[in-house]
Amino acid sequence: MIKIICVGKVKEKYLREGIEDYTKRISKYHKISIIELEDSNMKEEANKILKCIDDKSFVVTLEINGKEMSSLEFSSLIDKTFISNSNICFVIGGSDGLDDTVKERSNFSLSFSKFTFPHQLFRLVFLEQLYRAFKIMHNETYHK
Repeated sequence: MIKIICVGKVKEKYLREGIEDYTKRISKYHKISIIELEDSNMKEEANKILKCIDDKSFVVTLEINGKEMSSLEFSSLIDKTFISNSNICFVIGGSDGLDDTVKERSNFSLSFSKFTFPHQLFRLVFLEQLYRAFKIMHNETYHK
């Protein structure tokens, strides 16, 4: 199971449609769940996030200071993680980032770039890369 915990709602219709499309595509490969949490202060967000994480889940926090990877490396990370963990939980924090308590629970800190992305857009970009990772794992062609 892939669980994506996100702080904040996606308001723009075109982003919601893109997110729905990639979620549907990913679901052909693996069960996926997206949990949207309401924006609040970092401590409250952290408490809500931690309540959504199963004790046995492999947790990947998405942070600007995390490890940067190529699409191939990201695909390999997911593939290798599923060998020993049946659940991967990705955490996308709010506009203020993630509280240290969430970072401490993380098994892996991932950065997509040193750039700052709009929160709602990043969710779509992340799902596209997750879909790409599954295409790579299954040796299926996908645009470059």
